[in-house]
Amino acid sequence: MHRRHLLHALAAAPLTLTSARLFATPPTAALEKTGTPEPLRAIAERAEALERGGAPASPSSGAVQRPRFLLVFLRGGYDATHLLVPTSSSFYYEQRPRIAIARPSPTDAAAALPLDADWGLHPALRSSLYPLAQSGQLRFIPFAGTEDLSRSHFETQDSIELGQPLGGSRDYNSGFLNRLAAELDAQQALSFTDELPIAFRGPVRIANAGLRETARPAVDAKSRALIASMYRGQALGGAVEEGLALREELARDLSPDKMKAMTDAAGRNAIPAKGFELEARRIATLMRGRFSLGFIDVGGWDTHVNQGGATGQLANRFEELGRGLAAIADELGPELWRQTTVMVISEFGRTFRENGNRGTDHGHGSVYWLLGGGLASGGPVAGEQVALSARTLFQNRDYPVLNDYRVMLGGLWQRQFGLSPAALARVFPGVRPKDLHLI
Repeated sequence: MHRRHLLHALAAAPLTLTSARLFATPPTAALEKTGTPEPLRAIAERAEALERGGAPASPSSGAVQRPRFLLVFLRGGYDATHLLVPTSSSFYYEQRPRIAIARPSPTDAAAALPLDADWGLHPALRSSLYPLAQSGQLRFIPFAGTEDLSRSHFETQDSIELGQPLGGSRDYNSGFLNRLAAELDAQQALSFTDELPIAFRGPVRIANAGLRETARPAVDAKSRALIASMYRGQALGGAVEEGLALREELARDLSPDKMKAMTDAAGRNAIPAKGFELEARRIATLMRGRFSLGFIDVGGWDTHVNQGGATGQLANRFEELGRGLAAIADELGPELWRQTTVMVISEFGRTFRENGNRGTDHGHGSVYWLLGGGLASGGPVAGEQVALSARTLFQNRDYPVLNDYRVMLGGLWQRQFGLSPAALARVFPGVRPKDLHLI
């Protein structure tokens, strides 16, 4: 059998875990240890233990203690004003006469859920994320995003995932999560996607694994040995061997029997989880083990027509997403959840005013979400804010961007991972991080 035929058969295997490429990452540069806070020092100590012959833990061998970060990218530009409702703003209700979410009311199940005096949460998240918000495990950062003004889905998504200065040429082989992985232990990074996103592209090899479905591996032991032998001693030999090993690891940790037992226990034999919720539980299962830096994207947020209000198209998406995010917290458990942060972002927000089709169009500023069991005390809404009016809207139509995502993420990672100023400058060139004291 020719080598290319074997690789084609491997790529076409029904195990969705391996859809694009599965290559373990190579060793990265030594971690900066001078003045390193505890989280990064612990990572360095684990790396040294591995070099002495230790083995990374997997979900079956117990949870690993270390900081975890998951980026959830909502592709399509979700309507942030529908999620985090400016309930104290009469201007909001004037500009959205048909789709606005009603002010909080104890007798109205379709009303916004109260967060503070100015903001409310979409009622579709009542049972999933509202309890996390009430317990201080969910915060929102409005007026967030990038200064990219193209209002193009693809261009703005690319701009955010690259995390590079907007002026000048772009290097599409240097995504900001790849640069972060280079500063941490890259072998702990995994993209939970069918194809490697731009954010994870770069010189550090990162594995990707689509988790929408799971199945038993189609490559049996004999074929695996044959593939490995054909590449042994060649330039790609190590990458192929590591990819095959990772494929087997994911298939083992997400075997149908384990997943059924997990969902039955979590749901107390209720209707099985569907869509993103089940995918999120699979993500959490892998992040209990050696994967602590991850990326997942969720589509379906471009709501130009019939967006709906308290119910409808967008409310259904919020409900599904909320159930999945809550499932991650549930699956990790309180101890690991305290070490985890989940950031939810989108390429841009949408117009503050509703359009003639009961929807919203491409905007600018958005609302980012931060979830985790170790968030700092404070109100449910963080970052720079501004009172909403025709004068304060960007170009009289959108949320302005007052909280640059690179500035915000840099400050978060400085606190969570203990990254030095020099390391942060490599992750986000030309950016001065700001610590919003989110964790």
